[in-house]
Amino acid sequence: MVKRRKSRQVKVGSLKVGGDAPISVQSMTNTKTHDVDATLSQIKKLESAGCELVRVAVPDKEAVAALPYIKESIKIPLVADVHFNYLLALAALDAGVDKIRINPGNIGDEARVRAIVEKAKERNIPIRIGVNAGSLHKKYRDAEEGLAKSLVNSALEYVAFFEDLNFLDFIISVKTSSVLTTIEAYELLANRVDCPLHVGVTEAGTLISGTVKSAMGIGMLLREGIGDTIRVSLTANPVKEVEVGFKILRVLELRHIGPDIISCPTCGRCEVDLIALTKEVEKKLSGCKIPLKIAVMGCVVNGPGEASEADIGIAAGKKEGLLFAKGEPVKKVPEDDLVEALLELISEFEEID
Repeated sequence: MVKRRKSRQVKVGSLKVGGDAPISVQSMTNTKTHDVDATLSQIKKLESAGCELVRVAVPDKEAVAALPYIKESIKIPLVADVHFNYLLALAALDAGVDKIRINPGNIGDEARVRAIVEKAKERNIPIRIGVNAGSLHKKYRDAEEGLAKSLVNSALEYVAFFEDLNFLDFIISVKTSSVLTTIEAYELLANRVDCPLHVGVTEAGTLISGTVKSAMGIGMLLREGIGDTIRVSLTANPVKEVEVGFKILRVLELRHIGPDIISCPTCGRCEVDLIALTKEVEKKLSGCKIPLKIAVMGCVVNGPGEASEADIGIAAGKKEGLLFAKGEPVKKVPEDDLVEALLELISEFEEID
């Protein structure tokens, strides 16, 4: 059982972040924000995948103009991602977004950051304080104490600044592309602040390498109880970020949404195309929200015996497979009918249970 770090709660639109709220999974669109149709199309797909918070880039006035149309058409909270130009941040706040993300270190002088904070306070909109290697506080840009400590010290400078303005609705991130540096930074920060923490490994890479880095970095921090909302940063379809995010939470038994598919690595005993079979099962269940453990095993050795903790599954044999539920055999099915038979069994699971 993971004992989570105690943080105060911040409300982002209808979503509660921190406190005893579930750890939320978020993503960011990779469309041009001013292309409302393309952006909405992607957000709808993210919503279907379970995304609970979505961020869009706001690099110009055209993006700002699109924000109200996007917000009124989606079901999840909308976050504006603004860098460098504080006037865009002010305009995004006026456009009615649910949260803004800024890196104070690249906004400019304190007067500009103060203007953003005051506007956010006036409109009761939270801010994510993002700190990375390119947005350190000026006092720590040439520090010799190491990047992790510089990130944390920078974050603490911004926290003090926000608190002096009597603004407490903020969330912090201190992400890097290094798993070990990211972990060190969050560990140093976790006991210094009581605000929610947004956890992730930035610039993690393509689907496979980015998933490995994110699973290690985010997973190790969550196992320590650190993290209130997560984003898996992938050079891939953003929907994959959401899928990986929920899988990380599920593996750590922090959220139980959707199926957990377990499958054997295959060997010479396999008499069916297990790789294709497992991929088809995974594809068919991509939108499923039922929290089941489903086993797809390649032979009788790895069947009900080794997968006895699975709710339901397949133990494949020669051109056929045995369906089982709770470790008990249900019936034998020809290889070509296995997936459909499994889906039918899933639909009947409540009756089986």
